Amino acid sequence: MRKVMQLVGLIVFTAGLVLAMVAGLIAPENATVILILVILGIIIGFLNITARDFIPLSVAAIALIVVGTAGFSPLDQLIDGLGSRINEIVQYLARLMAPAAVIGAIRALISIGLPK
Repeated sequence: MRKVMQLVGLIVFTAGLVLAMVAGLIAPENATVILILVILGIIIGFLNITARDFIPLSVAAIALIVVGTAGFSPLDQLIDGLGSRINEIVQYLARLMAPAAVIGAIRALISIGLPK
């Protein structure tokens, strides 16, 4: 059963990554895509994230959020729309991983709070 859950977690994670990249290119700021990514992120958080994964996951989520706000807009001067599309992809990836990071944080807090 554990192998099945790991496989499902991998499939959901891969689907979320592909959706974030494709939607970043063809459907910027789409509310339906954002909702799907949040739901996939929740599933990823429950299936893939353990308390020991919290620090690497947090660093990755923070990096996505920071890079997403930094902006790639100057690249629009080189190729029209390139910077905007990269921004959208990074923001969608951040929206995918944010719920997983919250679930990881809760699991880490619970593991810290439980008696040893």
